[in-house]
Amino acid sequence: MFRSFFLNPKWALWSIAGSIIILAVTWYKVQLDVQINEWFGDFYNTIQTALTKPGTVEFDSFLAKCLTFAKIAGIYIVVAVLLEFYVRHYVFRWRTAMNDYYLVNWSKLRHIEGASQRVQEDTMRFADIVESLGIAFIRSVLTLVAFLPILWELSTHITELPWVGPVDHSLVYIAIISAASGTVLLAIVGIKLPGLEFNNQKVEAAYRKELVLGEDSDQRAQPPTVTDLFANVRKNYFTLYKHYLYFDIGKWSYLQFSVIVPYIALGPTIVAGAVTLGVLQQIVRAFGKVEESFQFLVNSWGTIVKLISIYKRLRTFESQIKKPAYA
Repeated sequence: MFRSFFLNPKWALWSIAGSIIILAVTWYKVQLDVQINEWFGDFYNTIQTALTKPGTVEFDSFLAKCLTFAKIAGIYIVVAVLLEFYVRHYVFRWRTAMNDYYLVNWSKLRHIEGASQRVQEDTMRFADIVESLGIAFIRSVLTLVAFLPILWELSTHITELPWVGPVDHSLVYIAIISAASGTVLLAIVGIKLPGLEFNNQKVEAAYRKELVLGEDSDQRAQPPTVTDLFANVRKNYFTLYKHYLYFDIGKWSYLQFSVIVPYIALGPTIVAGAVTLGVLQQIVRAFGKVEESFQFLVNSWGTIVKLISIYKRLRTFESQIKKPAYA
């Protein structure tokens, strides 16, 4: 899964240089986020001035600030689109490397149930998910590097926390506690999902194989065989849906509640009028970025579950290649 791409000199230009390009461009996107966060502070301060002191802000000045945002946002859009285009090519090259490796060893793999699906479908899904998760993780780390010092500094504006009192750099600790709580919650409620996803791929592969054999033989894909195989598919899906039900309850309950957390923490500061509207917006956005970075596992848990199931399938697949020919 990894050696065929990252340790193969044939793919060094894509695997090594390509990864560096993705890392650099992702960091640049984070820097654009920082610029937008700073813009929000200045922009909302301008709005507050315009609303409280009519006539002090001219329209040309207001329009100039809007055009500044348009410039930053325009650059962000171009960079994001080009990065997505590049990543799609990167993922397909990874899939190609895996595909070539499996086909070279096809004689050892062809007898495995669902072998064709694993080469044709799982390779693409694995490369795609690993790359998307990898970018998300890198972005979370880089966002944390960029925004944590900002939130640390902005936390000096916070007079006190509700029910607690004054705490230095309090919002940083609240972001960490909030994200950690959500991660632990979803890890507990979603603990059975990887195994169910893995079983789901097995029953789907068995059903698909019978249908494929039925294309060439009248003796295959006949009732009651296909009926029983599809019954297994249905049973596993319904079990999976049941477990995803309480997982989604926990996930969305947490994510919706976490939106209001910074405002509750800022409550005493807001009612005391200790910050301007612009500073408030900067704090809330910086808090959101930091909390989102710490929430990587929360936001990615469903994708990680699917990746684990695919990894298990491909790992079992690859284990056959290493077996001696006489085994």
